[in-house]
Amino acid sequence: MTPQVAVLHSDEVPAASLELVGAELEVPLVSGETVRYANLDNAASTSSLAVVQEAVCELLPWYSSVHRGAGFASVVSTEAYSAAREVVRSFLGARDDDGVVFTRNTTDALNLLAQALPQQTAVITFVSEHHANLLPWRRGAVRHLPIPPTPEAAVKAVETALREAPAGPRLVAVTGASNVTGELWPVREIASAAHRHGARVALDAAQLAAHRPIDMAGWGVDYVAFSGHKLYAPFGAGVLAGRSDWLDAGRPYLAGGGAVERVSAGDVRWVTGPARHEAGTPAVLGAVAVAAACRALEQLGWHVIETHEAQLLDRLRCGLEAIDGISTYTLWRPAGARIGVITFNLAGWDHALLAAVLSAEYGIGVRDGAFCAHPLLSELTAGEAAGGAVRASVGIGTRTADIDRLVEAIAHISRNGATWTYRARDGYIVPEPDPRPRPALGGLLARNARLSLLAHCSAD
Repeated sequence: MTPQVAVLHSDEVPAASLELVGAELEVPLVSGETVRYANLDNAASTSSLAVVQEAVCELLPWYSSVHRGAGFASVVSTEAYSAAREVVRSFLGARDDDGVVFTRNTTDALNLLAQALPQQTAVITFVSEHHANLLPWRRGAVRHLPIPPTPEAAVKAVETALREAPAGPRLVAVTGASNVTGELWPVREIASAAHRHGARVALDAAQLAAHRPIDMAGWGVDYVAFSGHKLYAPFGAGVLAGRSDWLDAGRPYLAGGGAVERVSAGDVRWVTGPARHEAGTPAVLGAVAVAAACRALEQLGWHVIETHEAQLLDRLRCGLEAIDGISTYTLWRPAGARIGVITFNLAGWDHALLAAVLSAEYGIGVRDGAFCAHPLLSELTAGEAAGGAVRASVGIGTRTADIDRLVEAIAHISRNGATWTYRARDGYIVPEPDPRPRPALGGLLARNARLSLLAHCSAD
């Protein structure tokens, strides 16, 4: 069945005021053609905003050691790092006394928080969480709640679990938006329920931060973690922001220079504040990149972002549902508000093979597998697809042409199958042979590029 989609301007560049690096990237196909890359894997990682790249390039000549360098370049780098912290604080709607710690990513941030928890803290979370918000808590007392049938049930489950939790410090760890289905969780309501029982709330905002405004103070959220690489700032930095008392009392995340006030042969006195958990030379360029992305998104306006992504999501959903054999997955029925994420399977197709064909034959990037959310995928697919699926996710640079190409490609694959051969290698499904030339990247991939060409020649 050929999907019917509305006629829109396929060459439209949404949110043109926020140009993406690589927006016109051409990628090779196994057929020898090249096409503009359709990046529908934004939930995993986003491209860099051009303004983020510009901010990094502007700082590079001034890059130097921070905090203790006496040179003028060090002064500039230190001031830029401190200014980035305040931009992030504002972006998150954090309280004036909240700490803002720069980390590597969301996983790093949540592991940092888990290490800083007071002794005997009882943690409550859901089995539907991303592994980054499941595994760090298992080093202590944690209760995993089952997948709730409705958002309201999620709030009630938290209240019940907190009533049954032992006395002492307690933390509820929850996502803002599912990385599998895109559905928004009732964060404000969960935070309110948690506070009624004297508990704190940690918000995994990895999927939320690039799509919706966050208001820590207004929502009553105590901690927020997110990644720059999902926020159009893929320069190696993430953030943990939140109440300083637990962070100041917790064991430093890394032991080393910058986290100490005084060291003797047999003792150490640690500093308080963000520096306590930022030992070593910090990722100054990454922090500045995150701040530049935060400012750019706020200047564009959340209404623009939400409207753009909602239109694309509706177009994608309608297109997929018109294809025979497509199954889509949601936490709740009917699905509530969501960011631009749809997870699906095509009957008769292994999810990894379908994703490989979309890439190799159509130049489309999607995600496949269990998305670091194994318990949730197993529940949603109920064994029908060996616990895996394909995920398409949109961002501010996604065009209607990208959506249409994906829908048309899947419809064509469902009718005609693949035109190339594929095999399993190192846990992946790959074209065999794979003649697509790799960019040399200053010599880094030169050998791989030559091997790819030789493989293609020998196959011919």
